[in-house]
Amino acid sequence: MSAAPSILAIDQGTSNTKVLLIDAASGAVTARASRPMTVSHPQPGWAEQSAEAIWQAVREAIAEVIAAVPAGEVVAVGIANQRETVVLWDAATGVSIAPAPIWQCRRTQPQCEALATAGLGEEVAAISGLGLDPLFPAAKIAWLLDTVPGARDRAARGELRCGTIDSWLLWRLTAGAVHATDASNASRTQLLRLATRDWDARLAEVFAVPLGLMPQVRASDARFGPVAAGVCALPPGVPIRAMMGDSHAALYGHGIHAPGRAKVTIGTGSSVMTPTAARVRSGHGLSETIAWMRGDAVLHALEGNISVSGQAAAFAVRLLGLPDEAALTALAAEVPDSGGVSFVPALAGLGAPHWRSDARGLIAGMTLGTRPAHVARAALEAIALQIGDVLDAMAADLDAPIAAISVGGGATCNALLMQLLADLTQRDVLRPASIEASALGAARMAADALGYAAWDEAAIDRFTPSLSAGAADRRRAEWRRAVERAV
Repeated sequence: MSAAPSILAIDQGTSNTKVLLIDAASGAVTARASRPMTVSHPQPGWAEQSAEAIWQAVREAIAEVIAAVPAGEVVAVGIANQRETVVLWDAATGVSIAPAPIWQCRRTQPQCEALATAGLGEEVAAISGLGLDPLFPAAKIAWLLDTVPGARDRAARGELRCGTIDSWLLWRLTAGAVHATDASNASRTQLLRLATRDWDARLAEVFAVPLGLMPQVRASDARFGPVAAGVCALPPGVPIRAMMGDSHAALYGHGIHAPGRAKVTIGTGSSVMTPTAARVRSGHGLSETIAWMRGDAVLHALEGNISVSGQAAAFAVRLLGLPDEAALTALAAEVPDSGGVSFVPALAGLGAPHWRSDARGLIAGMTLGTRPAHVARAALEAIALQIGDVLDAMAADLDAPIAAISVGGGATCNALLMQLLADLTQRDVLRPASIEASALGAARMAADALGYAAWDEAAIDRFTPSLSAGAADRRRAEWRRAVERAV
């Protein structure tokens, strides 16, 4: 057991809620706890979670790590969170008034199509950096206000609050004393004017969202407020010193602070992000975003969001009747390639760089010689090939190569997948010994805010391409043909 000062990092994700206790001086993880999360799909294309269940999972995981290291002093809290998931709650009671539509939810497709038909897509993208897509929260907030009985009237009377998961957790941790978000999360709402980092009245008008609902936008390393007494196992007064979207926190955790490298977080979906020296308007299907804000200093980034990534492997497990993803990998390893089979996991449409919500999943290229092993390998390849599409778009937007990619997320434990990623993107893949890049990034941001010295570099596994460039190009060409059929 350790009595060294620690930072408690919350990594609230779609599939799991994780809490880590991290030595503030060394960056070593001294305790961790996790709780699985459930996603509901009440209608085709809908995906939602219980905000109350999210809060309960955070409380339970905090209690577990505090009990594991009872002698430790927690000097700060850092929060990394799933982004684009929207919570609407009662300002007086702090209780959510509806299920939270998550980032993967497509229920606002009609609203987005109507705005596009009205010719508003370019204006929205110019202000917010984000194209019209159900991924982003603005349309979801309007949907909640229009469908939850009495919500618009209650919002007008100031009785409701709204925010992404970071704001929801901050509200609960401070017992309703603070309603705030950070610039990285705010930049994903489609309501923020990137140039000024303020909520934008024109975007609020376009999406019919009253800005009085929204949290105050602060720097990622702001003094967000102290933990209130009795809300969780943390002692009252512990400062919350970092909040970042999970992908942004992972970029920070990987130490990528300048152009030339990208990070890939492979979870249910995938986020591919690279810093830019200034704002860059994408011409290849990527989003502008704020990587993070420290004090008054802002780092911009380009990002591509893949709707179904690690989830493609889970889907293939069910499709093939396998017990788990380890069995899928073992099956895929039985063959040297996919035998010409391509699996396009457009199970919730296709995200970046294609942005086709109407796309549907397919398996193409099968012959009488196709075996289940070929389908298994194609499912793993699909994760890598989608990432490759985004990396190519980044290189085109920046007119510069992406030399290497750093990876994080649960799927990176799969060595075969990491080798496929290196082979099919023709880039070195760097995998830190710890896959908890988002939690470590949020903790590092808090540690930097408190003035702790830099942590030692973590050990890294390097995967280099073993497939020839010509063979990779041929496989990518097969993939592109399959994607064209899916859309």
